[in-house]
Amino acid sequence: MKGKSLIVTLLIALLGALAGLFIYTRFLDRDNLVTGTEKERQMIEENTRYTSMVPQSGVNDFTFAAENTVHAVVHVKTKATVSSDYSNPLYEFFYGPGAGRPREVRGFGSGVIVTADGYIVTNNHVIEEADEVEVTLNDKRTFGADVVGRDPSTDIALLKIKATGLPYIKFGNSDAIRLGEWVLAVGNPFNLTSTVTAGIVSARGRSLGLLDNQYRIESFIQTDAALNQGNSGGALVNTAGELIGITTAIISPSGAYAGNSFAVPSSIVNKVYEDLREYGEVQRGLLGVNITDVNSEIAEAEKLREIKGVYLAGVVEDGAAQAAGLAEKDVIIAINGEPVETTADLQEKVNRYRPGDRLEVTYLRKGRQDKKMVTLRNIEGGTGIVAPGSQSTSIFGATFSPVTSGDKQKYRISNGVKITSITEGRLRDLGLGRGTVIVDVNGQKVNSAADIRRATNDEKNLTSIEGFTPDGTYFKYQTRR
Repeated sequence: MKGKSLIVTLLIALLGALAGLFIYTRFLDRDNLVTGTEKERQMIEENTRYTSMVPQSGVNDFTFAAENTVHAVVHVKTKATVSSDYSNPLYEFFYGPGAGRPREVRGFGSGVIVTADGYIVTNNHVIEEADEVEVTLNDKRTFGADVVGRDPSTDIALLKIKATGLPYIKFGNSDAIRLGEWVLAVGNPFNLTSTVTAGIVSARGRSLGLLDNQYRIESFIQTDAALNQGNSGGALVNTAGELIGITTAIISPSGAYAGNSFAVPSSIVNKVYEDLREYGEVQRGLLGVNITDVNSEIAEAEKLREIKGVYLAGVVEDGAAQAAGLAEKDVIIAINGEPVETTADLQEKVNRYRPGDRLEVTYLRKGRQDKKMVTLRNIEGGTGIVAPGSQSTSIFGATFSPVTSGDKQKYRISNGVKITSITEGRLRDLGLGRGTVIVDVNGQKVNSAADIRRATNDEKNLTSIEGFTPDGTYFKYQTRR
């Protein structure tokens, strides 16, 4: 009897185990055992997918990313001839007449191959003044490079060399990076080729005020990966070896790395690359607004619950925003459903689109939320593709923006453009400065930089200019005939 009881007990236990295994495998799938919110489940799935695709032999193993990107980062060398009107009689006495005037200047930086047939992304400031651009690959081959296009607004430029079968880095999603995530910077600091440094993402959407351009887009990725002179134009990659940024700048009292470095995110770089390759010019969609970050005073005045969003300090007459019904003092809080917290945030999101694209803009007006569909416009006020060169806003050494409705009320004008920056050139020689409003050039009313360019026959002829100084003083200059 005891033997039979033991056998029965064992059979019951075995059947119970088999039943439990059957129920677990059929009805309690492990994927369904993940608890928490839908967002938490998505984060778990994303982390699982991310870690499974990257070979890892240690906790912080960067060998996969380094080995798969270092051969696609190139050394960019430039030559430029710099002339000067300065003459030093003592210098010329020893070295002869003309010594020290025109001279050759050499520069260097980095670039990233993004296609197998030789398209290379770099910084605009690396090649901006260059007469010649030369590219050396990691295998020591050297090529002359053509400049396909430049975009000072984002400090990105596109080069092309005649080669095929090149190693290249694929664009990654810079929107997906997280604070604390490990990244690698690959470049050529101090002419030391094929250098890799590592760090973490320490901030996103950082605006530094480095770019002096009317349409500047600054939304840098901040890291503590070491950068030095020569790293400009190099690659910032994630541990999967994907391009998430172009290394661009450091903040340093000495000129050498001091703990913080900055990169243009791939969300911006990829758009600029595609536009320059296809059109030779960045197709920039404009909202037609003057913006600033929301602060405590604005939040209180506009009855906002939180100190976040982008405040419309002005709306351009006949611009995209005004045409859609947006107005001065509105606060933009989202673009196409994606939250917007700062001006850098807004600029980065809008920069992904072209003239003619429609965006859903979520905004607050006196504390009440609403939405508008906005059709972006180009620099000339239309929605079509603009030709190469037509977006260059530097005219006679100055850049311009359309006047706002507030400017029109202040100066009692119906048209005009405002000088946003000015360097050496004809307008500075006339005594004009930043903030000057110009309403008429060569007898023609102007509303954009393109109008000034047309009125002066592409800067070939300037006979008269009319407008107001920042303090409201009217002026008119006219050359004698």
